[in-house]
Amino acid sequence: MPELPEVETTRRGIATIMPGRVLRRLIVHESRLRWPVPDDLPAQVRDAEVLACERRGKYLLIRFTRGTQIVHLGMSGSLRRAPMNEPPRKHDHVEWLFDEARFLLHDPRRFGAVLWHPAGAGPIEAHPLLAGLGIEPFDPAFTPDLLHAGLQGRRQSVKQLLLGGKIVVGVGNIYASESLFLAGIDPRLPGGRLSRPRCARLHAAILTTLGQALESGGSTLRDYVNAQGAPGAYFTLHAAVYERDGRPCPRCATPIRRIVQGQRATYFCPGCQKR
Repeated sequence: MPELPEVETTRRGIATIMPGRVLRRLIVHESRLRWPVPDDLPAQVRDAEVLACERRGKYLLIRFTRGTQIVHLGMSGSLRRAPMNEPPRKHDHVEWLFDEARFLLHDPRRFGAVLWHPAGAGPIEAHPLLAGLGIEPFDPAFTPDLLHAGLQGRRQSVKQLLLGGKIVVGVGNIYASESLFLAGIDPRLPGGRLSRPRCARLHAAILTTLGQALESGGSTLRDYVNAQGAPGAYFTLHAAVYERDGRPCPRCATPIRRIVQGQRATYFCPGCQKR
């Protein structure tokens, strides 16, 4: 699934082009996504100027005067710029057509979304998809103490708590495994058992892992591409544990182990990551 670095890389790509331009047409080729694309959405945004391209968690927010589009890339989707005369590919479900630019939402599994939050419906942060999200990891208010407070009393594994996004957003499956390895913490450890020093290590590891991924343009997922249509390269080069089960740990040479937590694969080093 595209995670925070992939979505932020996409946001940065479209933010260099969309704001200040008038969206001439929103063309919906397939409305049956995770939630149906609203029937009136093309009319809502026709000939409307894009004010800003923002992000909250894994959601792209395309702001107009009349409201905000909420775009999710789903399990393996991408939002890419395409030549004006290029025919839509299979699984190109929605396109944004400007005078001199065109973007296509490619979503083979149709797990993504293109929704609408009218300006009169209150702040976008109150939308049901966004209201329960935790703090952004690069927000100065995200501190080791805040992470420790969020984990207190929790019996669920620290890996699952990170994936839940209620404490901090954007630490999805890949980056959670990598962050926990960097911090030397067993992913099965109940969140409430993390001491303040371990939370400080985990906090630093989250920022380091996400920061490195952002610098590299996101991870290489099976069909993830950025807004320019180019694949990311981070985990091809730098993954320490993710999808490396059976290979030697880069620290201690213990074979990396794969387990399943909450129907998601977790990769860790039994030698380095302590409970």
